[in-house]
Amino acid sequence: MDAILKAIQNKIGESTEIKYVDENWGQLDLYGNEIPVKWPCALISLNSAAFTNIGTDPKALPMNRQEATANIEITVAKLKLTNSSYKAPMVQKLQSWEVWEVVEAIHNKLHGWNPLPGTGKLIRTGISQVRRDDGVQEIRVMYSVGIHNC
Repeated sequence: MDAILKAIQNKIGESTEIKYVDENWGQLDLYGNEIPVKWPCALISLNSAAFTNIGTDPKALPMNRQEATANIEITVAKLKLTNSSYKAPMVQKLQSWEVWEVVEAIHNKLHGWNPLPGTGKLIRTGISQVRRDDGVQEIRVMYSVGIHNC
């Protein structure tokens, strides 16, 4: 699994608009100046994986081979310091929606992309927004990927 997560990190890291890309180990659980990221950031986590057996291959390690479907979550976050209300100045409104542009940029890189040989394509399966009280705008995008002969 770590090879898939590293491949995703490298792919997201190609985007110049993202300042911090890492595995999600709880960075956004901290508050204020203690959040150890640069904005905007993308955090990667393996949410779950389901495995099925497909038989044995005495030449492989482990011998018992499996298929898997893994669910990967990409958390995109940015400090939202500008007003997005309808009557706000246009410059502020444009800056306030930037997190969605970052979500779209990451999606354009990941959706339909094969992270490694022997994997299927990453396919977006869901998106949600987390309400926070600290000025951080947090969007979570879910992808699934099939893994063959693991």
